[in-house]
Amino acid sequence: MSQWTFPVPRTAVSGLKFPAVTDDRAAHLLALQFQLGQSEWWPAERLRAEQLRQLGEVLRHASSAVPYYRRRLATAGYRAGQPVTDALLSQLPLLTRSDIQKAGAALHSVPAFTAHGQLSSGETSGSTGSPISFLSSAMEQLYWNAFTLREHVWHRRDFAAKLGGIRYTEKNGSASGWGPSTNHIFATGPSAALRIDTPLPRQVEWLLKEKPGYLVSYASNIEALARDSLRRGWRPEGLREVRSVSETVRPELRSLVREAWGLRLVDMYSAKEAGYLALQCPDHDHYHVQEENVLLEVLDGQGRPCAPGETGRVVVTALHKFAMPLIRYDIGDYAILGEPCSCGRGLGVIREILGRTRNMMRLPNGDQRWPLCDLVHQPDVPGVMQYQYIQKTLESIEVHLAVDAQFSRDMEPRLTEIIHARLGHPFELTYVYHDSIPRSASGKFEDFRCEIAEA
Repeated sequence: MSQWTFPVPRTAVSGLKFPAVTDDRAAHLLALQFQLGQSEWWPAERLRAEQLRQLGEVLRHASSAVPYYRRRLATAGYRAGQPVTDALLSQLPLLTRSDIQKAGAALHSVPAFTAHGQLSSGETSGSTGSPISFLSSAMEQLYWNAFTLREHVWHRRDFAAKLGGIRYTEKNGSASGWGPSTNHIFATGPSAALRIDTPLPRQVEWLLKEKPGYLVSYASNIEALARDSLRRGWRPEGLREVRSVSETVRPELRSLVREAWGLRLVDMYSAKEAGYLALQCPDHDHYHVQEENVLLEVLDGQGRPCAPGETGRVVVTALHKFAMPLIRYDIGDYAILGEPCSCGRGLGVIREILGRTRNMMRLPNGDQRWPLCDLVHQPDVPGVMQYQYIQKTLESIEVHLAVDAQFSRDMEPRLTEIIHARLGHPFELTYVYHDSIPRSASGKFEDFRCEIAEA
């Protein structure tokens, strides 16, 4: 790998280009970047100690200023000012999406917490079926930008290149920089944005015209582009790296991107309400927990911490969220914990992010499992371009398909055999055909969704 060096920042003082004297916004981001560059190499024990120290600040504030937490924390045995330990953490109750919806403004600091700058409100996409509203501060946005910059630095990106994005956006367009994580610090190349609901042929035209050095999109859209590239023989000129956001990435997609374009797929794991949770390691396909931003737990069915290699629910405590604290927030995802990384970073490892609870198939005997049944390019049933399963009951699934001229409805019996074998149960299948299967309002796509209400 060629040597990568940190670019010289923009100067805020006329005539002083090197070493640059930055403005306050850039100085804060660079100061955080310096600290992150140190702390990522700390041993896990030191990182944990600093996490618990910062969590102490969050708990102290929440117990005194947030109505929802006053009784909740006291009932769990917390007393303001006491040292925070892992034992105390395990006694704190989990916070569910339903809890947040029911609590409403009782989760907000009283009076409004403005010590960390201007407050703003937001709402999650609702791709889990349970959108939540949240409050954030300007300081939280600063941390978001700092971890975005860390991700650029980890993957040694050329800031002079063009950044292209095909994702949820209000309109198509272009800009002179990459965004708030870099614009105040470096002179970057331009960026270009395309709406995710743009038909695939127009996406290809846009990609070939814009020639971005880096492409950001959702995993399902990257898969569609890569398969179309293999099928029709086009290649995105000048593309150096593909970045995925917002959707679960399976190992097969990484292989597909390498096959189609000879490139590495880089993924990131974040939540609008909690910030960055994990970033892909620069040297491997697994993820490093962003320990400086969140205290992340992976818990088994009994609420115990998982060991490496075990699958569990992801529970997050945001370490810089004071306007609306999120303490032991069950975010609704499942993940596999990993071993410490050979790269030397002390940051925790997530081997694989599996997806949301509602992306799990439910069986009549009460079991749940991840439904792995890719229908695209099945040798026995050609012509399936896009698919989506929607489980309606314990015994029935709708199979939504977008197909081309190679597919015939006479193939449905064979397709049913394949699905039954892969899913391991003889579900009643109903086939629904589309020209293109629609995405959610936020632009995300789920290939399996369970709509059975929780008991």
